[in-house]
Amino acid sequence: MTGLSLALVLLSAVAHASWNLLLKHGRNQEVFAWWLQIAIIVLLAPVAAVIAWREPIEGPGWWFVIGTSLLHVLYFLFLSRGYVRADLSLVYPLARGTGPALIPVMGVVLLDEHVSGLAIAGITATVGGIFTVYWWGRASQILADPFKFLREPGTRYALLTGLTIAGYSVWDKVGVGYVNPLLYMYLLSLGTALGLAPYMVWRHGTGTMRRELKFNFASMVAAGMLTFTAYAMVLSALRLSRVSYVSPVREVGIVFSVLLGALVLKEPFGRGRIVGSVLVALGVLLIALAQ
Repeated sequence: MTGLSLALVLLSAVAHASWNLLLKHGRNQEVFAWWLQIAIIVLLAPVAAVIAWREPIEGPGWWFVIGTSLLHVLYFLFLSRGYVRADLSLVYPLARGTGPALIPVMGVVLLDEHVSGLAIAGITATVGGIFTVYWWGRASQILADPFKFLREPGTRYALLTGLTIAGYSVWDKVGVGYVNPLLYMYLLSLGTALGLAPYMVWRHGTGTMRRELKFNFASMVAAGMLTFTAYAMVLSALRLSRVSYVSPVREVGIVFSVLLGALVLKEPFGRGRIVGSVLVALGVLLIALAQ
């Protein structure tokens, strides 16, 4: 990876873990996730308008915008439901770990990318560290009932989130070749908000939506800006480096999520989460050194 792409991804990881903390703190995570998209749409409309005027979207670009919007509708639904049912420091690692396990394979098969031996070692360490955070201390339970974890709602939604991450990461790697990354991020937020709106009204009602806005307005605005910043930096990094490298390095955010979960939300901070975080950091270093 280049130094610039590495810096973008590491800064993105900090921003990403931070907005996930704000989402976890929301009174209604699904409604909070929708409002943060609205914050992006309103606050960044002038920026998007200028970029769209200077860099009009080519025909194929619109198909990628529509596709990523649909994928992000699923992403925010699965992620918010996961946080309703489980800890930040468990849902986040599992969701973020599933994607990096699949994306390098998809990058090689679908995008004809080449992954070096050092990068493979780094990807393995990163994915291993993420799953160590989740599985540590549960080995006996897994051996006794290998599919028990799939019966946990929080786990199921975390895995579905990870599958969605793998899908949109590969899709967006191609999409930013047609659309400016900042405009791409803005339009996917617009598409996600529009796609989620009917469900939000049907599921939660306008009263619940107004109350969430009233109680968490500042947090929603902050989360919206962090969300936009985090993924815009990732999209920019995808223009400079392979998706097989960018996606695993993003998961250094797992270190920040575990720390935030322990320090802010007072979630457990055991040996497994420490070991897993170290493995993630090691993996990121190896990928950064790979060519």
